[in-house]
Amino acid sequence: MEFTTVLFYIFALLLTVSALKVITSRNPVSSALFLVLAFFNAAAIWMLLQAEFLAILLVLVYVGAVMVLFLFVVMMLDINIDVLRRDFKRFVPLASLVGAIIVIETALILWHGFGATITPVVSAGVSGAGVMPNTQLIGKIIYTDYIFAFEIAGLVLLVAIIAAISLTIRDKKDKKTQTVSQQVKVRAQDRVRIVKMKSETEAPDASTEPAVTGNVGAGTVDNKG
Repeated sequence: MEFTTVLFYIFALLLTVSALKVITSRNPVSSALFLVLAFFNAAAIWMLLQAEFLAILLVLVYVGAVMVLFLFVVMMLDINIDVLRRDFKRFVPLASLVGAIIVIETALILWHGFGATITPVVSAGVSGAGVMPNTQLIGKIIYTDYIFAFEIAGLVLLVAIIAAISLTIRDKKDKKTQTVSQQVKVRAQDRVRIVKMKSETEAPDASTEPAVTGNVGAGTVDNKG
């Protein structure tokens, strides 16, 4: 048995164990950390398959960005685990059905990829000068043979981003929003009023004004009753 085969079985075993711990761990932080370990083992298997670009992409994107975001969200939110587990048994049938569908689809993909493929995909990169680099071969396949699926995936991600933003928007009483349609219909006459007035006014002459004497204008106090 070759050394790479031994490494593959070790990484595959660690990947399987860490994936099981993700769904069986009682602590959400532990589940997220086990998922990080699963990603690292999957990246190691891709390295053994000489898919360096995918391995580095998995570590940078999922481990370096997505999982760090998950950890921040889980640690910052005060999640009541007992409430989440209270209705766990009610969703077991539906979850089992979804899991069975995913397993069947994965089996069909693997059978089509390894059992029904006549010409290997790697041969698309073989030319007179030799074999294409891994990154160049992936880019060529994505933007030629799978361009429609790639655009659909981008559209789905865009819809997910819009949905996430719309879910975070809450109508509050003290929140100020703008209505673009009303802003476009506004006229200058409705918002601005021009008032004509003199630029200078003369002060009244003190000699012509009557003098104020006594307690004129002062209030009186009534002590009766």
